[in-house]
Amino acid sequence: MRYKQGKSSVLAGALTLVSVGSLAEQISETPAFWLESGQNSIKAAERLKANKAFAKNVILFVGDGMGISTITAARILEGQRKPGNRGGEENSLSFETAPYVALSKTYSANQQTPDSAPTMSAIITGVKTNDGELSVGMQVARQEKSADVINIYKVKTLLEQAEEKGLSTGVVSTARVTHATPAACYAHTSERDWESDAQVPARATVSDIAKQLLDFNYGNGLEVALGGGRSMFLPDTMPDPEDGDKFGGRKDGVDLTQRWLTQYPKSAYVYNKAGFDAIDPRQTEHLLGLFERSHMEYEHDRPSDKGGEPSLTEMTEKAIDMLSKNNRGYVLMVEAGRIDHAHHAGNAYRALTETVELSNAVRKALERTNSKDTLIVVTADHSHTFTIAGYPQRGNPIMGLVKQSGATGFAKDSNGLPYATLGYANGPGYRGQNGRPDLTAVDTANPDFLQEAVVPLTSETHGAEDVAIFAFGPKAYLFHGVQEQSYIYQVMAHALKFKAGR
Repeated sequence: MRYKQGKSSVLAGALTLVSVGSLAEQISETPAFWLESGQNSIKAAERLKANKAFAKNVILFVGDGMGISTITAARILEGQRKPGNRGGEENSLSFETAPYVALSKTYSANQQTPDSAPTMSAIITGVKTNDGELSVGMQVARQEKSADVINIYKVKTLLEQAEEKGLSTGVVSTARVTHATPAACYAHTSERDWESDAQVPARATVSDIAKQLLDFNYGNGLEVALGGGRSMFLPDTMPDPEDGDKFGGRKDGVDLTQRWLTQYPKSAYVYNKAGFDAIDPRQTEHLLGLFERSHMEYEHDRPSDKGGEPSLTEMTEKAIDMLSKNNRGYVLMVEAGRIDHAHHAGNAYRALTETVELSNAVRKALERTNSKDTLIVVTADHSHTFTIAGYPQRGNPIMGLVKQSGATGFAKDSNGLPYATLGYANGPGYRGQNGRPDLTAVDTANPDFLQEAVVPLTSETHGAEDVAIFAFGPKAYLFHGVQEQSYIYQVMAHALKFKAGR
């Protein structure tokens, strides 16, 4: 590891290499280094000019469950994987370079700690609602069966507004496209779990979420819908195209994938990587991609999927290519949905690698768009009980056991046992029935390792603290301070010159 000095380097004269063992001792970040770094940051801030123009396009990235601690740990993990890193801590994910950052208060209308349904509803409609409900006012009782009631209290989404004004629209997710976050963009319901007609109770007149995706009657409908959730679209008599021994889940006998093809001219439906790669955005006007019966594979596991799946980055790029054909502009929502699922499972490795892939997707979007006319917002719907603790030394493996600076062995708890840097306040990683385990010989960096949890639960819970908002492009400067989560919609709508709620 060597850092060359030179007049062109920000670090000129600041880094000193010494021949000692630990990373922290190898590199001396002198006072001159930090003072120069700070001065350069000041100069960059002074050169910053707010883009007060209106936006042609909006891309909203949602890291489901991506709290501040998740961002920090993913930043370090990505940094520690890079050659020549100084420890990982100094690394930045792509969206952390955003010139404008704010905090979002995530509580829902009826809970301190929310779920994804009301939080995404707030982000995409500007209206906070009750847990479990999608794009309706808080006057609606959960599991309200009447479509008439839903129609009275439904609130318009940014994508619905965009379609009314002639823009193109799309949703991309690594979760089921009928899951809460993508569904809030196009569906209105009192129950997020009514994803297909098989989940809707008897005598309910509310349409299931998958059907609402096809019944999206604003403009010319969604141009792009990519993610998982095939079983919500296929009848229970139809074998799955990838898993032939399994069948669809719909009870009404309707094949919504075929309806997509007949409903939209120049449309396509794909279910694997080969079909996805073969799509020519120039020749396709409406694209439906359903790559798993349920959620898509985690990024770590994606290479082993037998049918093959596109990455979040690849789906993002394809969606941009599809939507950017419209000279009037577009609105695209991209969700890294499985950050949340990995946290619920107490599996930090997959949560962090999903976050790194979200960073890759944002980087691709930044490359494929013009900062003068495209507002890019990166945020989370809520956090998790995920923690980083224990005073590990600089460069200590983020997935590893805590080793303090200057120590020869691992740090120990009051019972003399080592402990990991990452953990959860609750979840399936609880091991305290007979006291904490000895992790000395345990590979805590193994992708399947479950971090320790304090409170035993079968599924780890969300956290209630504020989450971050990162923004690039037109009107991005309006993101500042601590805001209600519903404010995110207000900025996006204002950037597009939409009247809120209309």
